[in-house]
Amino acid sequence: MSDTTAATLILRNGRVLDLDKGQLISGLEVIIAGERIQALRPAGQAAEPTARVLDVKGRTIMPGLIDCHVHVLASNANLGLNALQPNAIVMYRAIPILKAMLERGFTTVRDAGGADWALARSIALGLIAGPRIFASGKALSQTGGHGDFRARGSLLATEPCTCCFRAGAIARVVDGVDNVRLAVREELQQGANQIKIMASGGVASPTDPIANTQYSEAEIRAIVDEARAANTYVMAHAYTPRAIRRAVECGVRTIEHGNLADAETARIMREHGAIAVPTQVTYEMLAEHGEKFGLPAESLAKIADVREAGRQALLHFAEAGVPMGYGSDLLGEMHEYQTWELKIRAELLGNLEAIRSATCVAAHILERDGELGCIAAGALADVLVVDGDPLSSIECLLGQGERLDVILQAGKVIKNGLSI
Repeated sequence: MSDTTAATLILRNGRVLDLDKGQLISGLEVIIAGERIQALRPAGQAAEPTARVLDVKGRTIMPGLIDCHVHVLASNANLGLNALQPNAIVMYRAIPILKAMLERGFTTVRDAGGADWALARSIALGLIAGPRIFASGKALSQTGGHGDFRARGSLLATEPCTCCFRAGAIARVVDGVDNVRLAVREELQQGANQIKIMASGGVASPTDPIANTQYSEAEIRAIVDEARAANTYVMAHAYTPRAIRRAVECGVRTIEHGNLADAETARIMREHGAIAVPTQVTYEMLAEHGEKFGLPAESLAKIADVREAGRQALLHFAEAGVPMGYGSDLLGEMHEYQTWELKIRAELLGNLEAIRSATCVAAHILERDGELGCIAAGALADVLVVDGDPLSSIECLLGQGERLDVILQAGKVIKNGLSI
């Protein structure tokens, strides 16, 4: 089967994953025309003379996965070092990261700082292989915030803008209401799909304790106002109840990480219509591999503060009815563990909710309901054919895509391990 877009492709003899019912549905054929799913129809009808038919032999047919929190340019676990690399090297190192994400079944990702319109466009044009990217451009950070990677004592020696616009930087440092308004407008003009802010301290940055709140409420409201004016939204890195509450009360739509959220904070998120994007796998991997891959000692010391609490936060979100999107947030060599977040979610919340987090809930975050994250007429033909039943065993979605026999992205065959 050639790696080209089919005029009409019929997936036959499979079981379609119905995310609403939480069931595998037999007796349906998936008809794909060009980039989109044209129809789901009862099996047994004669194929059109020009159609290609792929017998999936009882395998699961499900939507391509969506990761709502990645850093595709973070080829080094030490985020500060990424910003010091020449731009060309940053981009070349991103190519295998992107290709591997697609091979794991992630046909779409939301980059949470670093990737830009040009990289997203390169994938759309077929220049490089990778997931469809919803880029945030550079995240916005206050001086001394989670996006400020200068060591203590370097304020006078290194101005905030020195590396903010290098390809490897995940964030830019900007302070003040007028300045953050301008920064949002600049990121949107450069093609950002949504705006990312740092609203609390973080693990990877050297000088900001996790308990700190970042940006004044006036600054956050200005950022939200500018994003809404452009018909998009704000996502906020935030860990603590105080930081999360400030963010959602100022209009932030998605909370990234949220590890220290308590039951009351989850309830407030629900009341404000906010969505959580937990990223538990990154703390597991940083604890196990961070030192080996160059994470600074000051960052390693922060991991314990959020690792165990993050699992409890998932339960708080679930109990409060806060929707949860899938996020991995992995860095450097740890990108290979991207699918392990599914395992963590499945253990705590069940297989169906884990899968929904990476499909229909993630599509809602991206404001692409009915177009991504589903097998339905009119949706983009991002389709996985899985050797196994992910509702009964999430293991078939783990690893590096070994049990994904077919991967389609917008109707294009990325992988086909079955005969046609």
